[in-house]
Amino acid sequence: MLQAFAKAFGQLDDPRVLRVLGFSVLLSVGCFAGLWFGIGILLATTNVLTFGWLELVLDLLGGLATLVLTWLLFPLVASCFVALFLDRIAVAVELRHWPGLPPAPGLPWREALASSLRFLALLVVVNLALLVLLLLPPVYAVAWYVANGFLLGQEYFDLVALRRLRSERVRTLRARHSRELLAMGVVAAFLASLPLLNFLIPVVLTAAMVHRFETWRRAAA
Repeated sequence: MLQAFAKAFGQLDDPRVLRVLGFSVLLSVGCFAGLWFGIGILLATTNVLTFGWLELVLDLLGGLATLVLTWLLFPLVASCFVALFLDRIAVAVELRHWPGLPPAPGLPWREALASSLRFLALLVVVNLALLVLLLLPPVYAVAWYVANGFLLGQEYFDLVALRRLRSERVRTLRARHSRELLAMGVVAAFLASLPLLNFLIPVVLTAAMVHRFETWRRAAA
């Protein structure tokens, strides 16, 4: 697993990978800018309390909550956009580290888009549900890393594996390596919570997952 991540970080200088990374960051920034301004307008135009100072406190807390959620969810939303360009990353990794592979059938863009939207919806629901644990910060932190790590590991493996295998074999491989997938997802979620690295993790996890998938697929052959 660590070797896969090391190879993934080592390929960040690949022009094809850099282009995908740039697209992903730009799309994610645009998405969160819209979300930030939308929530700001909503708080500014909604008067749920009759006392002005209480309304001001509510607006301030809403802004802080938006900032925190934006920071935590940024790499996860970026992951949804990377799914649209995943095949380009996977091809770049295969050409450098797995030469001789035949072209992958890949995922049709409609399936990739549908998968991205489902993943985004699930991320939002799970992370909103986790907010009830904010009163217990240590519990919230552990739950956040485990829950989002699980989702990241499952989603990225499926997207990478479905480029080359049918869903039945993908489910079999996923079940066989579920613990390592969880570990990879948790590592990615942790790195994604760190400054600057959160911009890189969606691309890095995609590349790392290609390495693990090819290793597991060949071992099972």
